[in-house]
Amino acid sequence: PPPPPPAPLPIVPPITPPACQAGDKPVQVFVMMGQSNMLGEGTKLGEKNGTLQYAVQTEGKYPYLWDKTTGNWSVSKTVRNVFVMGSGGITSGITLFNNEFMTAATTTPLGPPGMAGKAKDSIGPELGIGFTLGQYTTEPVMTLKTCIGDRALGWDLLPPGTPGFNYTDSSNKTWTYAGYHQSPEKWPAGTVPVPMGWAAGIQYDGDTYRAYEVLGNLSTFYPGAKCYEVAGFFWWQGDRDSRDMGLSEHYESNLVALIKKLRIQYSSPNAKFVTASLGQTVQGDTDGGGLILDAMEAVANATKYPEFAGNVAAVYTHPLMHSPGSSGAHYGGDAETYMNIGQAMGEAMVKLLQGSKE
Repeated sequence: PPPPPPAPLPIVPPITPPACQAGDKPVQVFVMMGQSNMLGEGTKLGEKNGTLQYAVQTEGKYPYLWDKTTGNWSVSKTVRNVFVMGSGGITSGITLFNNEFMTAATTTPLGPPGMAGKAKDSIGPELGIGFTLGQYTTEPVMTLKTCIGDRALGWDLLPPGTPGFNYTDSSNKTWTYAGYHQSPEKWPAGTVPVPMGWAAGIQYDGDTYRAYEVLGNLSTFYPGAKCYEVAGFFWWQGDRDSRDMGLSEHYESNLVALIKKLRIQYSSPNAKFVTASLGQTVQGDTDGGGLILDAMEAVANATKYPEFAGNVAAVYTHPLMHSPGSSGAHYGGDAETYMNIGQAMGEAMVKLLQGSKE
């Protein structure tokens, strides 16, 4: 007899934030997702062009990162920086890379039992994002990064409920691509798929679960905090999808599904969403990266998606690269590229937040 079908994968249910009591200020949480460049490969230390140390201490850039009175990296008084990482679904382990008030200094974070603290000596966009948010508001803020490298929106990060599709490639072969929790990633149309030890959306499940673990232990990650609300999402991703034209061509529909699902997932229907493109992609490109840039600019186009007017923004990152590079090569580790893109993503978020207050 054939082997029994595998047990269905668990689905991570929506989370409901705890109600704030009188006098409690909710922490404004911004969930950050993506793949390796959101994770962060910008070189922090070293006295050469392209490191954060050189940019700040030698060139005088990003002055908010340096405290002249102490002669050291500045520390935000209101913005908390948290970063959890794990590979796969809800049963995989959790590594904690950040749990401190936003600073460029490297620390070994402490977390609750079950999270292994590890120092991270490279940066993603969080410093640019976090300090920009901190300049905008005096409210308590947390950037909550939950991601790992080499993950596709159309496969590993596929949001719950997203259906599969058929795609005919350039050699006229038709493939069926997996819907949520199906496996493998794709198979010849009309054949029986042979599941592998991974499924569509399993990284979405895990990244969401790991964020929940932070929010469920709120005071461990924001000392003294009693309640929170998810105010926004930052998404910097696309390299893995850009390498498959089927995924590239469906990136727009998958991105729409992601925006809608994240708002349901975190019980935050009004949360803003900022996405940033791959740095090497130039407007007008027609390859996979070009399709992903087009998709990002489309979701931020209020004419095409009226429901996203004033609550979704796209950052075109090509002009922000400090040196030639690509997402696949982590922009050569150039910290200024990560800082410039982080600042621009933060500014885009602030603009959305300001617009909703008018």
